[in-house]
Amino acid sequence: MTGPIDAGVARRALAALPDGTSHGGESRPEHVYLPPSHARALDPDSMLVTGMRGAGKTFWWSALQDANVRRLVSSRISTSGLSEKTEVLTGFGVTPGSHVTPARDKYPGKDVLARLMREGVAPRLVWRTVQAWQLAEEDHPLRTRTSWKDRATFVDGDPEAIERLFQERDAALDRKGVHLLILFDALDRCADEWKDMYRTIRGLLQTALDVRSYRRLRVKVFLRSDQVAETEIADFPDASKVLSSAVELNWPRRELYGLLWHYLVNGEQGRDFRRFFGGGDWPSVDVGDNAVFSVPRALVSGDDHQREKFHALAGKWMGRGPKRGFPYTWIPNHLGDTEGRVSPRSFLAALRTAAHDTGSRNPECATALHYDGIKSGVQEASKIRVREIREDYPWMDRVLRPLEGLVVPCRFDEIAERWSGVLERLTEAVGQEDVKLPPAHIGDGPEGVRDDLETLGVFLRLRDGRVNVPDVFRVGYGIGRRGGVKPVR
Repeated sequence: MTGPIDAGVARRALAALPDGTSHGGESRPEHVYLPPSHARALDPDSMLVTGMRGAGKTFWWSALQDANVRRLVSSRISTSGLSEKTEVLTGFGVTPGSHVTPARDKYPGKDVLARLMREGVAPRLVWRTVQAWQLAEEDHPLRTRTSWKDRATFVDGDPEAIERLFQERDAALDRKGVHLLILFDALDRCADEWKDMYRTIRGLLQTALDVRSYRRLRVKVFLRSDQVAETEIADFPDASKVLSSAVELNWPRRELYGLLWHYLVNGEQGRDFRRFFGGGDWPSVDVGDNAVFSVPRALVSGDDHQREKFHALAGKWMGRGPKRGFPYTWIPNHLGDTEGRVSPRSFLAALRTAAHDTGSRNPECATALHYDGIKSGVQEASKIRVREIREDYPWMDRVLRPLEGLVVPCRFDEIAERWSGVLERLTEAVGQEDVKLPPAHIGDGPEGVRDDLETLGVFLRLRDGRVNVPDVFRVGYGIGRRGGVKPVR
């Protein structure tokens, strides 16, 4: 059974979407939406999970630590061992809401890792020590050591005791019939230089492969796509087994709208939206005092139904006629990077802003969203995406701010001219507090930085050699394009 929904009711629900400023680790059960690729990533046997910034790596790192979320996920998918009884430990990561790598009692921070490597402790031994420390009971001899250097020395000096620790813990888990996951995330926070980060990732992947030999123990590593440089991290025996098992978190257009449906049907007006979307029975799981509804896959897999429902909320056109485009495709197209990848946080934030803008500027609009509000939403989402990429790559501002006012597509020599002196100053600043993990190929000059920006999905090289910049970055950095969304000034 389906039915219409009041534009004002729908607008208020859209205005209640996340604002895009919260940390990626937020994982309330009613926010847990599960695209197929994410379901594969949560299987305990998936050692390596990759994705762009904002794809959901830290979300799942945090969510898997919540028994309620694990129960919710296991009710929706059939995996080999994930349930609310699955034991979960953290081997490295960033606490939601914080940008500090904490927990000296669980794992070492960046400075301690750097010191250990300077003192000759191999990264594989560091992570083996972290895992052993997590698995050890309070009365284990390892627990008497108070520094990570002493703990690593103990693990290195008595490998039989550590092997016995892993075996005994694995056997106990097998008797209970549950898995234990040790989760690793935010590996970009473990080092200031690419060579050190690659070394730590390489050592960690070695331990993930080591642990794979047990029945119930598993290591799961979340990495940004650009951290998976095979020539740097995969030069150890059987590394291909880790890389071939990698699962990438992706968000095709239908899943972005599936995520939107999920938020709406689990919000305050959820009953109205479930009737509006149709789909028959809506499966649900009780979590605490609330029922969390799942979006039927039939409402996600088909473009026609999604387009119809979204256009009922946003109108058919991005202007007064079809020549301006259609909201269903226009929004993802303007939020994607050069590979078309869209951050779900940016997508939801664009719609939230569009609802607020419509309510204030076009309150009599017959639909929940007005096309001018959608354009404002894309501008806001661009600022959020710029903030995200700046957090991961602090050098990004130094190379993109000088391009403000430029109109793309443009010849690369126009960009190189604006970089005159910029790259030299950036090179000199490497190692200072605000320049960590600089462009990997900055030593190759402007062309090297261009290659890095293309790898990150910020620059697109056209057939004629000119450079284009996707709207999601262009708008936030004040770069123009004829006929495009106006840049933020």
